[in-house]
Amino acid sequence: MTRIVFLPHDELCPEGAVIEAEPGVTVCDAALKHGIEIEHACEKSCACTTCHVIVREGFDSMEEPDELEEDMLDKAWGLEPESRLSCQAVVGDEELVVEIPKYTINQVSERR
Repeated sequence: MTRIVFLPHDELCPEGAVIEAEPGVTVCDAALKHGIEIEHACEKSCACTTCHVIVREGFDSMEEPDELEEDMLDKAWGLEPESRLSCQAVVGDEELVVEIPKYTINQVSERR
């Protein structure tokens, strides 16, 4: 099992969270399994940026993003060099420290 530390997020996990995940699952699936309701408007199909996270530690232990993920990340709010779409970022054997940005670009919400 790999440890994932989620830094505090005002709405999703105000006190932060430390979870264990099986290597091979995505950061998004691991978060959802442990009650961290990270947005995933496209149902984890790499078609939006609502599940954008910043991997503060352990970034280099994950496989590099593919071209589609990189193209989607270009549209994410608050993009940083360690940004990933959590629906595409696969947990490896090294501990991760993950920050969920305060804002997302959720086109569904913007249409209301």
